[in-house]
Amino acid sequence: MLGPQFALVDVNNFYVSCERVFQPRLQCVPMVVLSNNDGCAVARSNEVKALGVKMGTPWFKMQDLAREHGILAFSSNYTLYADMSNRVVSVLRAFSPDLEVYSIDESFLRVDRVAHLHGGACAMGQCMRERVALWTGLPVCVGVGPTKTLAKLANHLAKKNAVFNGVCDLNDMTRAERVEWMSKIAVSEVWGVGRRLTQRLDLLGIHTVLDLRRANPMDIRTHFGVVLERTCQELRGVSCLSLEAMAPAKKQIIASRSFGGAIENKAQLLEALSSHVARAAEKLREQKSLCAALQVFLQTNRFKPNEPQYNPAVLVPLMEPTDDTLKLTRAASSALTQIFKMGYRYKKTGVMFCGLTQASQRQESLFESNLEKDRSTRLMGTVDRINQHFGSGTIQSAACGVSQKAWQMRSNNRSSRYTTCWMELPVVS
Repeated sequence: MLGPQFALVDVNNFYVSCERVFQPRLQCVPMVVLSNNDGCAVARSNEVKALGVKMGTPWFKMQDLAREHGILAFSSNYTLYADMSNRVVSVLRAFSPDLEVYSIDESFLRVDRVAHLHGGACAMGQCMRERVALWTGLPVCVGVGPTKTLAKLANHLAKKNAVFNGVCDLNDMTRAERVEWMSKIAVSEVWGVGRRLTQRLDLLGIHTVLDLRRANPMDIRTHFGVVLERTCQELRGVSCLSLEAMAPAKKQIIASRSFGGAIENKAQLLEALSSHVARAAEKLREQKSLCAALQVFLQTNRFKPNEPQYNPAVLVPLMEPTDDTLKLTRAASSALTQIFKMGYRYKKTGVMFCGLTQASQRQESLFESNLEKDRSTRLMGTVDRINQHFGSGTIQSAACGVSQKAWQMRSNNRSSRYTTCWMELPVVS
């Protein structure tokens, strides 16, 4: 009898696929989605990948190639992508109650308890593909294995090899077939094995997935630590990683974004910083945490060495841990005053919340009355509910600015927010 079985469902070229759902003319058109301020390619269509364009390639370096092959570039549309991700997850939850949202485009499901309802894991995977495509328009691939690492590997096989028709179940293979496939895949494709680990593994003669699977786990632990040892065990079929139904609370929260252009004005920096604080505070309340200290930083453009460089940061401890946006904004404003200097062209600012604790474990204070705490809790709760219902930023502090914000990032080629904005709904003619 089989033990735990995991499926990894991954949306193919997620950002690109989201754009194509609402613009069918883009099917088979070479296209990329760019990072903040339209800087680098963070998603590439298969047509662009075939041209040899690597992840992270700056858009300005692709201009000649874009003209030659008609490559289209889109600004990141995070609002659309987040909503489409939620829709995919809602579809997948109907297949298994045991689900972990691993990233915006990937989810793990435990399927050993429910696969028989669909005629087996492979048939269940095909059913998931069909339903996600029908209900959201997005293409997905499914990998199934006895561990999360093997499910991830199976998903890689499903994506790269048409013979699997989008679904790969390692349990349907013979041992010889699994060994053959593992011998063909570079160790760098293993979940959690990055460039530096790959280089170190190469020195030990571990070049493929099969090599890592056959390595002595204790030797791996000695050279690389317990994390890679678990990966080695998972490749052997020993499940070491369980599903995380609830994402663990973050120990730090960072909010930061590059400006659309260089900023020298302190007032504009404060608007940007206040917006970052508000966004971070929403995340803080969402995970029911309090912040005991915050760090504020400024950065000039390191890619312009001819300009004066200045990259300060300051840590501000708070008198009482809080999740109140207004209190956190005042603390951040004070920190900005400490580190701001005239004569520099700033490219980025941000805030990091530190010393996070659970709100349920809040220690009573001698300097703040229960009335003040209740008022703050009600106010922040009301603001969050309104922003969740009517859209982010519907209500914000005046420190975030009320006019056109010169510091906002460039997104000149952003598509419409088709699913979340009334004024940008798709139009059928």
